[in-house]
Amino acid sequence: MHVIAAGLTNVGLQREHNEDSFCLLGEYSLFLVADGMGGHRAGDVASRMATAAIAAFFRSSAGEDATWPFHFDTSRSIEENRLITGIKLANRHIYDVSNRSNEHHGMGTTVVGVLFSPEKKRLYVGHVGDSRCYRLRRGELQLMTRDHSLINDYLIAMPDLPDEQRDELPRNVITRALGMSDLVTVDLIVESPEVGDVYMLCSDGLSSMLTAAELAEGIAGAAEGELADTCRSLIGKANEAGGEDNITTVLVRVEE
Repeated sequence: MHVIAAGLTNVGLQREHNEDSFCLLGEYSLFLVADGMGGHRAGDVASRMATAAIAAFFRSSAGEDATWPFHFDTSRSIEENRLITGIKLANRHIYDVSNRSNEHHGMGTTVVGVLFSPEKKRLYVGHVGDSRCYRLRRGELQLMTRDHSLINDYLIAMPDLPDEQRDELPRNVITRALGMSDLVTVDLIVESPEVGDVYMLCSDGLSSMLTAAELAEGIAGAAEGELADTCRSLIGKANEAGGEDNITTVLVRVEE
């Protein structure tokens, strides 16, 4: 069992510059999407720093201590520890630069990453913020991640919140992101992938523009076709729907 991947990013129709970033680190079966935020183009700096820092950590720590300078969580596998540590290191790097630079003060970024272990036949999803991971399995689309957003926090605390009050809540306020603090909590999911599964990482510029049914229909082409073509098609659909934000997608397919 192994994975192949493709990714694409687009500025969209209503933004002047692209604050999204993605990374395909095939030699480690690691794939990332980050969606930056912050004024004066600091968002694109933060998202690039996140993907670059995580990739650099994986390259430098191969075969060595997988969690330095953080402690090793014995309840988790090496792969889980490694993915979480890479994201935590990226957070600390962004936070430090943000505090040292007036130009980049307050910058931050979401991140979602997939790490595949061919030896263990496991796939690990780590994320912070509202960039998402979906899984298409035998034609059924499932959202794997939970947005770290104000509206989700309200719904968890008050699941019986009336619809009229729910509709008044802002939908674009993120409650967790890289760079907000020197420490960050990383949500992690462990998956047992099957041959034919397609995992999609995306920024909210894609997921907010298309319905779940439209996403499922769009991703379906990746089950057997060219992943790059499906990335282009998905971005095209998001732009046709208005292209209100930067749009980034990475598709990962599990193969024999």
